[in-house]
Amino acid sequence: MADLQSIKARFGIIGNFPALNRALEKSIQVAPTDISVLVIGESGVGKEFIPKIIHSESKRKHQPYIVVNCGAIPEGTIDSELFGHEKGAFTGATATRKGYFEVADGGTIFLDEVGELPLQTQVRLLRVLESGEFMKVGSSQIQKTNVRIVAATNVNMMKAIQDGRFREDLFYRLNTVQIDMPALRERKGDVHLLFRKFAIDFAEKYRMPELELEAGAVHYIENYTFPGNVRQLRNLVEQMTVVERERKVSVAKLTEYIPMNAHLPMVVNQPSSQKQTDFGNEREIMYKILFDMRNDINDLKSLTSELIKNRGTADLSSQEKNLISRIYTPETQPAANSNSLLYFENNNNNNQNVQNPTIISNPDDNYEDFEDIEIEENRPESLSLQNNEKDLIVKALEKHNGRRNRAADELGISQRTLYRKIKQYNLEE
Repeated sequence: MADLQSIKARFGIIGNFPALNRALEKSIQVAPTDISVLVIGESGVGKEFIPKIIHSESKRKHQPYIVVNCGAIPEGTIDSELFGHEKGAFTGATATRKGYFEVADGGTIFLDEVGELPLQTQVRLLRVLESGEFMKVGSSQIQKTNVRIVAATNVNMMKAIQDGRFREDLFYRLNTVQIDMPALRERKGDVHLLFRKFAIDFAEKYRMPELELEAGAVHYIENYTFPGNVRQLRNLVEQMTVVERERKVSVAKLTEYIPMNAHLPMVVNQPSSQKQTDFGNEREIMYKILFDMRNDINDLKSLTSELIKNRGTADLSSQEKNLISRIYTPETQPAANSNSLLYFENNNNNNQNVQNPTIISNPDDNYEDFEDIEIEENRPESLSLQNNEKDLIVKALEKHNGRRNRAADELGISQRTLYRKIKQYNLEE
């Protein structure tokens, strides 16, 4: 049995990431057997190397090795491609044709993207795996084949089974041994090695000096996620080898090909002014919400007191009196600097219910107790909630030619609140 380093050298595999070494070791271990293997991994991670290693290290290495891309064959012809067909089985079948399972008898078939197989074909494949039997399209004669199957997919197989797109029994039949190929973003230490390997290969192919990364560029490329994995890195190096005149690659040059974006896992430091602005915007929203809530509560209290003054307490039920008592207890009074303080006078010492409320207004009742929020120092525009709110109301009224109901809808507030704001900011005219 070949060792790990000789396998890497023979197939041109670069890297020492533990998960990669484990995948290669499992391939070498299962190669002498005939059990089915399922290779799991994202697109572009190099899943195609695993079946090649298994076939080359097996007793079938002198027999045919066929690669079938299940996702590239049309659904109407894939049964014919895999199992063959008889003459006249369908329109265009002018002669009998052998399928891959018949041609590869005694060898290995690699079913790439096996998760894309149609359900009807999955039934036929399951029979081959279980008994080695199949029938050509348009034939009633059972044929035998001795083929080892290695499959690969980048599909989430469990989700495909739940969605009814893949048979559960076929999955477990294929998945006798599962080999997981790691994504390139997990192999940070291997990225520079792969870059150098591809740079040497393409320099020789195109007869040009090889590319070389600067220190900063090495750090940048190792922290890029490479959604296309090794395939994307290989294409990147080939493109830069042909296009770039300068052989020394800087970070600035790399960003032209793989810009710093959401695929980067690294934390990008934002300017301090941007952070302050983001925080300030959130704080401004919270202050506006609290400002409106306090005004609404004060309006409700004022309305309640007016109703009690006009109606008296004779028509109030005990439940309503208890509710008003809870609202106007000292614990629920606004702070000392609030716009208005509401107290109740109890005319009957023996009666604990509310009788006659008296409103004591704050002489400075001008909503000035909210601080202006300044996000950045020396920022020219004002971020005062009061000024901004007034401007928004003016713009809404101008937009709707003074129609207050439409302006209230535009601002997302009630007409009553809008009338109060107009009076507060002296906007009646």
